[in-house]
Amino acid sequence: MIAPPVFLSAPHYVLGETEVDHAELSGLAERARAYRMQMSPGLWGWGKVRRTDRSLAELAVETGRATLAEAGLDPAAVSALVLCSTRFPGGPATHGQFVAEITEGIGLREAAFTGLTLNRCTNLLAGIDLAAALVAGGRRRTVLVITTDRVEDEAERMEQFALFSDGAASCLVGADPYGSPYYEIVSCASAQDNADLDWSHEISADLSRRVNEALLKPGGLMLGDVDALLHANLYIPILTMKERLAGFSAGQLDTRNVARVGHCFAADPLINLVDRAAEGRVAADAAFILAVSVPGVRHGILLRAGR
Repeated sequence: MIAPPVFLSAPHYVLGETEVDHAELSGLAERARAYRMQMSPGLWGWGKVRRTDRSLAELAVETGRATLAEAGLDPAAVSALVLCSTRFPGGPATHGQFVAEITEGIGLREAAFTGLTLNRCTNLLAGIDLAAALVAGGRRRTVLVITTDRVEDEAERMEQFALFSDGAASCLVGADPYGSPYYEIVSCASAQDNADLDWSHEISADLSRRVNEALLKPGGLMLGDVDALLHANLYIPILTMKERLAGFSAGQLDTRNVARVGHCFAADPLINLVDRAAEGRVAADAAFILAVSVPGVRHGILLRAGR
């Protein structure tokens, strides 16, 4: 258990403003042939994706401001920002202005900041883990975590494991809960095999099982006590096979967002959590695991819904 208690509040997400059907994606058939995938949308969960003309900073500002508004929190109360992206634009000469655009846009005049990118699509969960440690250790009281990503080359919107959407997501990690629903962060865990970090390797169910064990033990839970897994929105056969091998039941998975929004980089677990709450499917004291795998790495967060 994380002590003192640490809470995740006011999760929010934004998606690209233009909805595009998979059949309209340029080069879809060619990419499918290259990956030796049959043209079977129902099998894979090909549906809609979302495309944006906005910048990464604009997406980050929109979701960050929405999280603070939903929490009813003045930006001045945020003591730190953890900013995540799979591709931060430019290099050291441009990163200062990038961060300034986001912090000024949200109103974070004095908040400390840092960034995460090397964790790829587990960036957000790694960021929440970092924020929880900062709060539990007494270094920061309220941390805003944001992930923001977009496809820069339309030829890369389809990959062999997912159709990608542009978007961003955010939440507060703090010593106090804000708004409703809120969640206690029961535990955070990760596992990795550095020899398998290259994309040529498969997602490891063994790493997922190791993370499950580390997450559940502090709270004295069994995997069957978890109401749902909030997972990455990968192609349905890949997602289902890997998560079932990790020990989750079919009833703990919800693949509807695979076709509805596709894979929004690291934001998927928060997207799926927000949607679940909006549908009224978050009961008090319910336990949820947010988890994402990439080759060689698994990150997970165990949440318990507040009363």
